[in-house]
Amino acid sequence: QVQLVESGGGLVQAGGSLRLSCAASERTFISYAMGWFRQAPGKEREFVAGISWNGVGTYDSDSVKGRFTISRANDKNPVYQQMNSLKPADAAVYYCAADPLGAGTGILSAYDYWGQGTQVTVSS
Repeated sequence: QVQLVESGGGLVQAGGSLRLSCAASERTFISYAMGWFRQAPGKEREFVAGISWNGVGTYDSDSVKGRFTISRANDKNPVYQQMNSLKPADAAVYYCAADPLGAGTGILSAYDYWGQGTQVTVSS
């Protein structure tokens, strides 16, 4: 069973930073595009950022552009998301996901594998 495991969530004050990590259980994932999504209570899951399999292409949603940075380790696993200047509106459960065929863009249906999520809470 392929697994994605997120870590790094927690409670932070507004303006603070967190770094999320997503580790894959199989080396197969080093050839997959990866993405981060988030879901707040009562809201739909939304795309946050994505990265191509080789790390060359990255995509950010407008809501996090300039504040969040997605990256992958040199051996492509794990995938990170550095989150700076956090706002209360960023509070959500953050999920990493793997896209076997795409480039890591924001199309939710392209992602076949999902982690269990990690909670990010931002206090004002």
